[in-house]
Amino acid sequence: MTTQVPGAAPVGRDEVVAAVLEAAAELFADRGPAATSIRDIAAKSNVNHGLVFRHLGSKEKLVGAVLDHLGQHLSELIENGATPESIDTAIDRQAKVLARMVLDGYPAGELQTTFPNMARMVDESRGRYRDETQARLTVANIVALQLGWRLLGPFLRSSLELGELTDEQIREAVVVATERLAQPTAQCDPTPPLD
Repeated sequence: MTTQVPGAAPVGRDEVVAAVLEAAAELFADRGPAATSIRDIAAKSNVNHGLVFRHLGSKEKLVGAVLDHLGQHLSELIENGATPESIDTAIDRQAKVLARMVLDGYPAGELQTTFPNMARMVDESRGRYRDETQARLTVANIVALQLGWRLLGPFLRSSLELGELTDEQIREAVVVATERLAQPTAQCDPTPPLD
């Protein structure tokens, strides 16, 4: 596999696809897919716009490919023991892209084809519950909490008069709430501990 020289046009299918997915993810995070044209993505990735269509198809398919790309990238960071800062940056980027896609009317859950991070989280929760649905709902609630703070943090701080709290205090509070959500309650029919 070759490494692309910064500023040089990508060569070959793998480099073109990688450059297009990165450029599209950046543009989608900044302005959303509705306000981003294929030509914008081609210019940012330094490829001919015809190559975007050839390798990734329609804009809707490109949106799905970006979601898959971001999910896979985050999964690889986690698996390879990346720094918390790198993981946090990847989560923020993915959250922004996902939010903009949903707000632009794209059916993100239908366009994305793989969900490695959701699968990992469900696997981790599954052992605590007898009911598969309860494990999945737990993950959904944890993800909703995380996305809510990442996307609405400034609004929440202002509207709830939490402006005096530091970023670290907010992160700690979210971690505590996440841990609380991850613990089964009596209503969830938790799996009894093994003797």
